[in-house]
Amino acid sequence: MAETTDEGARDDNGSVTLVGAGPGDPELLTLRAVRALQAADIILVDDLVAPGILDFARREAKKMLVGKTGHGPSCRQDEINALMVTLAKAGKRVVRLKGGDPMIFGRATEEIAACRAAGIPVEVVPGISAAQGAASRLGVSLTHRERARRLQYVTGHGSDGRLPADIDWKSIADPSATTIVYMPVKTHAAFAAAAIAAGLDAATPAVAVINATRPDETVIAATIAELPQHLAAAAVAGPAVVMIGSVFARAMTADETSAPSASQAAGR
Repeated sequence: MAETTDEGARDDNGSVTLVGAGPGDPELLTLRAVRALQAADIILVDDLVAPGILDFARREAKKMLVGKTGHGPSCRQDEINALMVTLAKAGKRVVRLKGGDPMIFGRATEEIAACRAAGIPVEVVPGISAAQGAASRLGVSLTHRERARRLQYVTGHGSDGRLPADIDWKSIADPSATTIVYMPVKTHAAFAAAAIAAGLDAATPAVAVINATRPDETVIAATIAELPQHLAAAAVAGPAVVMIGSVFARAMTADETSAPSASQAAGR
């Protein structure tokens, strides 16, 4: 993988850097991410990036919103790829700024391939994932040597906007696994029903975290069977993950998460 040699130097050679912005709290940016933002000529900003992240960017850098959302209008991926390549060929240092980690459901493969096909130097700066940020705020380890020996990430959103048809439901039903579902809001009822039908205990703890690590973070904890109705009733907006597994049992009884019919904490 090609890397820029001196992120503070200016030259005539364009490049692309995929930067993970983390889950939202600007203080969770890595030092390398900050250096890339301060060296950029143009920053192509994902829809899920928290606004405060751009406070660390070079003042002269041009910021362009190239939103990729799970539902509703958004830039096509081929348009984003072409824009990155065109700008880099013009000698610009381009940062493609993505929420969380670029390599987790961030379409990084397509963007890296487009750059390499065009002969553009491309680098990836990893970020703290939404799951890591959410777990840190809950104070819950995603693994446990007795209860959760496996951690799996799965998307709840296929290319057609529906629940993917090829999910390994046997793995989802594994009681020794912690499952993190990305882009879950629109399809979570179907996901929960399919997981329970595959053998997942309906009483398995599940936690939805919306806007993890941000001032408007919302946490909703319930059983996997009950969570869909509480998530729908909350009608919250923003990037979300649903985390499923026995390690979250404490989140369902914690003092700071309470509501009449489900454990819920808003705006923590």
